[in-house]
Amino acid sequence: MLIKKISKYLLISAAIIFFTCLIISLFYIRVAYRALIANENRYPAFVSSIINKITNQKPKPLIIAAPEKTLRILEAWTNKDISLYVEREMGLSATEFLTEVGLPQTDYRSNKNLSPLLDFSTKYSFLADKPEYFGLEGYLFPDTYRVYASSTVTEVIEKMLSNFDKKLTQKMRDDIKAQGKTIYEVITLASIVEKEAPINYQTKNNRDARIIAGIFLNRLSYGQGLESDATLSYIYGDTKPAHSGEELEANSLYNTYKYRGLPPGPICNPGILAIEAAIYPIKTDYNYFLSPKGKDEVIYARTYQEHLNNKYKYLK
Repeated sequence: MLIKKISKYLLISAAIIFFTCLIISLFYIRVAYRALIANENRYPAFVSSIINKITNQKPKPLIIAAPEKTLRILEAWTNKDISLYVEREMGLSATEFLTEVGLPQTDYRSNKNLSPLLDFSTKYSFLADKPEYFGLEGYLFPDTYRVYASSTVTEVIEKMLSNFDKKLTQKMRDDIKAQGKTIYEVITLASIVEKEAPINYQTKNNRDARIIAGIFLNRLSYGQGLESDATLSYIYGDTKPAHSGEELEANSLYNTYKYRGLPPGPICNPGILAIEAAIYPIKTDYNYFLSPKGKDEVIYARTYQEHLNNKYKYLK
């Protein structure tokens, strides 16, 4: 009887020891397996191959990040400037770029031989009031972009348009509408302000830009010409602060010395501070302004005679 009890206890003990050892063994096997798999990249290729066969593990797919490019689009650049920059940085055709965004100073109604413009307005509502026969000058938002090196011209353009869509807030759109203006008119004015006013995008200072926007709006309300040399520079493709009498006679609707009102469209791609200035101008009784050469300073005048005196004093 005693022997049977002892045998029974021995069997139970043996079973306990067996299962305990089994559990411990499985634990250490699992730990070893994980360590083996986790460090397989450190082993020679033939060892990794054996591990994969034993564990029935398929080789991990090789993931290679798509190469990217950084594009730095500056405020006041024209679409032509951007096209040449994108061609230089990404190897994309400048001609194809301009074909998609539209040639500068071109009314496509009177140029039937040109390829028709792509219609981006179905995707971007802010383009709804842009005349369909003019290109995207003014809407390629200046910023720093990360794009895939394999991006197409259309993908690069849409990257910039999507950014414009984010930067032009709903409040800004509501305020434009409340003023009885269109986004296109605001961007056109902002593009002139961008070229004419000293704007510091580092400090976010656009006070002079807002005053100058107010001066241009006053001129529009008086029926006076905007008389902006920036619009002449857009026509001639130069950067001159002033133009000759002969140049002032340029027969172009972008010549704001010869034609009153806003030009047919934007003359560059304005940054957010210029756009804000066009939406939220500072109203003054100034009607003229000038910037001394080499200085980020603006001298204002109320009368034309005062303006002439300032020109003699600061520009001689």
